[in-house]
Formats: sequence, C-alpha cells, structure tokens
Amino acid sequence: MNVQRNLLLLVTLAATASPAVGQQALPAAGQANIGPQSAASIPDFSGIWRHGSLPWLVPPASGPGPVTNRSRRQDNGVSDYGQLVGDYTNSILQPWAAEVVKKKGELSLAGVVYPNPANQCWPEPVPFLFKHMAMQMLQRPDKIVMLFNEDHEVRWVRMNEPHPAKVTPSWHGDAVGHYEGDTVVIDTVGIKANRPFAMVDLFGTPYTEKLHVVERYQLLDYEAAKDALARAAKENWRPQGPVNPNYQDKYLQVHFTIEDQGAFTTPWTASIVYLRDRLEWPEVVCAENRFGFEHEADVPRADKPDF
Repeated sequence: MNVQRNLLLLVTLAATASPAVGQQALPAAGQANIGPQSAASIPDFSGIWRHGSLPWLVPPASGPGPVTNRSRRQDNGVSDYGQLVGDYTNSILQPWAAEVVKKKGELSLAGVVYPNPANQCWPEPVPFLFKHMAMQMLQRPDKIVMLFNEDHEVRWVRMNEPHPAKVTPSWHGDAVGHYEGDTVVIDTVGIKANRPFAMVDLFGTPYTEKLHVVERYQLLDYEAAKDALARAAKENWRPQGPVNPNYQDKYLQVHFTIEDQGAFTTPWTASIVYLRDRLEWPEVVCAENRFGFEHEADVPRADKPDF
C-alpha cells in the first residue's frame, strides 16, 4: 500500500513537472533580473539525490561557517553523532545563541538526548530540513517540488516570483527561485520561529524570525566537487561508509548562505554534496513508538488529546 501511494504521488506530481519550457528567469527578492533562459539551457535536477551524512552541513574552505561538533569519534576523528556538543565558541553566534548551544552540549555530555524537530516528529525548518539524507526534485515552469525521504516532508519553491510584501511565517518559509545559467537559486524567508524546537542544526543552534537562507544548486563533475567532498569526509559521519570510489555520475552541490541578525553576528556559508541514488526509496515515518527511537529523545506526550 505504501508503495502504491508513493507511486501515485510521484505520478501526480510528475504530470505537472515536465521540463521548464521557455521560462523567464525573474528575480528573487532583492536580485537583478537575469533575462530569459531557454529550456535547453536549464539544468535537469530531477531524480533522487542522497548525501548520507550526519550532521549534513559542510564547512567552507575559509570564512565563517556552521557550528560543528566538539565531540569527535575516536576511530576516524569525524563528528560523533552519539554526542552532539556544538562549538559554542564559533564566532558566528551572538552571546545568547552561544549560550543555547553550550547548554545543549552540556546535556549531551551528560547523556541526555535533547529534543529536536526530527526526534519529536515536528516539521523541520530550513536548513534543518536537509537532515533528511535523500530528496527528490521535480521541476516545472512555475515551481520546484522537493520530496524528502522521511516524515512526508514536501517543500514547494515558487519560480520567477518575488516574496510577498508581507510574508506569513510557515514551517518551511516562503521560498522563491530562479535560474542563473546552470544554477538554481532559492531564496527563503518567513521561516516560523515562534515554535518548539526552533533550530537550524542538531546542535540546537537557534534562529529568529529574521532568518534568511539562500541556496544555490549546481551539477558538478568530480573535479569540481572533490574539495567539498574531502571537507565533508573530514567533518561528518557517514553511517553507510565512504562515498563509492567507483561513482561515475554527476554530483549535486547545494551552497548555503545563511544570515539572521537576531541570532548570528555575520552571514555564514556551508554546503552539501549529493550523489544520485538509484536504489529503492523506502518510506520512513516518524511515529510515536516508545520502542523504536533507539538513542533518540523520548516521544511526544500530552496530558490530554490535542485533536
């Protein structure tokens, strides 16, 4: 039944996700108009992509970058997923945000798995949303649809439109995109901050209503992607092992620029590198199962029904 339902969803979306013919690449908010772009020159990001890393954000080669894990695995020195101790001394953090990250790390060092959107079955904000190891992109003239492999998270990006004058905050925010040559640029604001578990990463790094995320998607060959792949291998844990050395396909690199004048001292950057995934995509659902969370935090509870 799950396979049939997923197939029906993909067929329905694919029917409206044909190649983007004759698109006019209009500006996202605050960006210049780049003029028309023919369908033949629009890159094809369709298909399933997987990054397979925890955490997921790759620090830049230089300059301000994401909070990383102070706790490292003894076998290979990468981030220890069993002990999430964010580097609260990272200069991107305002003092109050650094204190939040420090307290989360102290909980983790004490053996407490603190709640986050993933282990509490809540919608995940951008860029926490990219914790999902796999996603599928469906392109159509007026929007891009992103399907994530866990918890039925679906993200909609309106193409060639500006943000509204007044944005209503939502779980994934208001996302608008346009093409710049071989790159898809997605600009997101209005990510709901007045919510439980408002964080951008597994270290509890907080954000405010001023969060602004710009993503740039590019298809790369190995030579262009290898530096980011090397940084990812040095920083993040890959539960299924290293990247396949015989992989011959394109890589999908997502470059993030993140700013939040309420939480960060400066804009900072990070990236993720995806590989094409041609294996079966099983359904993964976050459910209130007291015995299925392994090392995750306890399940959501309520004193009375909320429905």
